[in-house]
Order: sequence, then C-alpha cells, then structure tokens
Amino acid sequence: MLKIWKKIARFFDRFEDRNRHLLSRYPLLYAMVGGVGVVLFYRGIWMLADDFFISSWASIFLALVILMSIGLLISSFVGDKIIMSGLKRQHKISLATEKEESEELQRIKNIEKKLNKLLTKKR
Repeated sequence: MLKIWKKIARFFDRFEDRNRHLLSRYPLLYAMVGGVGVVLFYRGIWMLADDFFISSWASIFLALVILMSIGLLISSFVGDKIIMSGLKRQHKISLATEKEESEELQRIKNIEKKLNKLLTKKR
C-alpha cells in the first residue's frame, strides 16, 4: 500500500514540475489558472462547512486554531518582511529612500570585497 502512495506522490510531483515549468513562460495564464484553483478550493471548503452546518463563529475558531497550530496566522495576514522590519526598527519597506538603498548596496559591495580578499589570502 505504501508503494502505491509513493508512486502517486512521485507522479504528481513530476506533473507539478512540468506544469510549473510550462506555465512560468506565460505569467498571465499562470496567474489565471492559479486564481481559479484557489477560488475553487475555497469554494469547496466553504460548501463542505455548510454541509456540516458549521456556524460562522465555529469557522472562525477552527480557522484560528488551524492557522495558529501550523504557524501561518501571522505570516498570512501580516507578512514576514513587515514583522522583520518592525523588529529591526526599520521604515516600511515601501518608504525606503534611494539613499538608503544605495547605502545598503555600498555595504554589500564592501562585504564582497572583504570576502574576496579573505578567499584570495587562503589560496
């Protein structure tokens, strides 16, 4: 039985890789197919909840428990970049000035130079 599941998983893994490769050439089509898939998935979950007579409050509670237990609640609604910029006390990413960006680029270049010097000394 386990071999059958492995074959099925391998088939869908390859199938997904081929489709992603093909659709990546056509971003608009990729977005449309992905959007349809997401909407149909949510619709199916919604209808399943209706079939089991799950109330709106129970849906909210169940969703919170699921999202919190797998670590997706915060990252889904706030985003990792916003949390990290807040922890580092940075400005919002959208408010970064050209000066800040050029300073960051210069720091990266300096680090690359130092790293290259270290690598050449080791050889």
